[in-house]
Amino acid sequence: MSFLFCCLMGSAEAQTDTLRVMAYNVLNYGQIPLCQGPNNVYHAYLDTIVQFANPDIIGLEKMGSIKSAPTDYSYSAEIDFQDSILKYALNKAFPGRYTYCPFTNNAHNNDFSMLFYDQNKLGFVAITCNYPSTEDFNTYKLYYKDPNLAVNNDTTFLYVTVNHDISGSGSATDRGAQIAGVMTQIKSKFAHLANMVNMGDFNVRNSYEPLYQTLTASADTNFRYYDPPFYPDAVLSYPADWDSNPNSFAAQLTTSTRYDGSIPNSCGTSGGGKNWYDHIFLSPWIINNANYIAYRPHSFRVIGNDGLRLGKSINSAPTNTSAPASVINSLFQMSNKYPVMVDLLVSRNTTGTSLPDPEGHTEYAANQIMQAEQLFILNPVNDQLTVQLSEALYGKTILIDCVDMVGRSRMHQSCFVNAGCIQLPNQLETGVYSLRISCDGVELARKTITRL
Repeated sequence: MSFLFCCLMGSAEAQTDTLRVMAYNVLNYGQIPLCQGPNNVYHAYLDTIVQFANPDIIGLEKMGSIKSAPTDYSYSAEIDFQDSILKYALNKAFPGRYTYCPFTNNAHNNDFSMLFYDQNKLGFVAITCNYPSTEDFNTYKLYYKDPNLAVNNDTTFLYVTVNHDISGSGSATDRGAQIAGVMTQIKSKFAHLANMVNMGDFNVRNSYEPLYQTLTASADTNFRYYDPPFYPDAVLSYPADWDSNPNSFAAQLTTSTRYDGSIPNSCGTSGGGKNWYDHIFLSPWIINNANYIAYRPHSFRVIGNDGLRLGKSINSAPTNTSAPASVINSLFQMSNKYPVMVDLLVSRNTTGTSLPDPEGHTEYAANQIMQAEQLFILNPVNDQLTVQLSEALYGKTILIDCVDMVGRSRMHQSCFVNAGCIQLPNQLETGVYSLRISCDGVELARKTITRL
């Protein structure tokens, strides 16, 4: 059974929740040798920024890569640096609120990206796509912790792809190849875009770069994203060249927070506001409120950019009043990039119905239909694991195997089918698991389940 996202009912404003999504290039945060300064100082800057921005989902790009496995020797930050980010920055801003998704570094780079999220609102399910290029491009699957989840046994996935593409004015072809590779993977996993966010530092210079065209003007409209300031907000129009004409995009500029190349340090780029590299692209389902999650109109914003930063530092004259002085200073110190944000609206699922999620290998579609006719797994799971079966399986023995997200076996059970429903006591701890059901050596179903 798939998770289905909560329905956004226009008449149920009081039931609407907000997911604030932030993408932020943090300029070698944690990388050893330290580029900017001591980690404890930069934890404090991030703490200040997060307190102000109040995000529910945080993509940190270009941070120092962390050892992800005993055999991983390509890393630049301290082991468990992610936990110090939680302790001294994110959860210092909002105690007990944040956790992080598993991270990868299959590209074996000194930099990588991580996704943090509000664990009170969201849960992690899986990394659905991993595309290693100069860095890893991961698509993370989250689910919304709908207050009605225990009643309706229905929620949905939100997919977030985090990017940091090759920089440089002469690298447009390489950036285009990176995103083409990412999208090829996504197309192999999905019939069309679901509730999906594609965000980060794309280093893209204009709207006619191959990268931008791949995302927003794909010939296959099933895999076409939207850039909110252009659509649906209609604040800007195509074609757009923010590299050659930054003045027309003053409120969207994300590079650089610093005018002087040696102040506060020599890391990153200088020159003040001059380009718009950081974007948050949204799928048609979100733009059109097709499956009960929607973009809040005109919520795209560049934190700390008051529209007066062209060729200026974030903290230079005229006084930047878009945020408190402490936040402006922290943004200046933390990175040469501005963070970008959007708000997503989601409402409680009161009906237990929604559109089917399009995730799944197309080559297995027919087999999945056959499997769905033979059994149905009630999900999320409480004190009992419930599997409903068709008469085609009567008199047969099925095997039920369950593993956690690191591959450890948590259940191995054989069951003789003599009724239309099997209920097993559930000893699983709260979390996300992979459940596999087979019969006579043939896999009937493999599902991700959530133990509440």
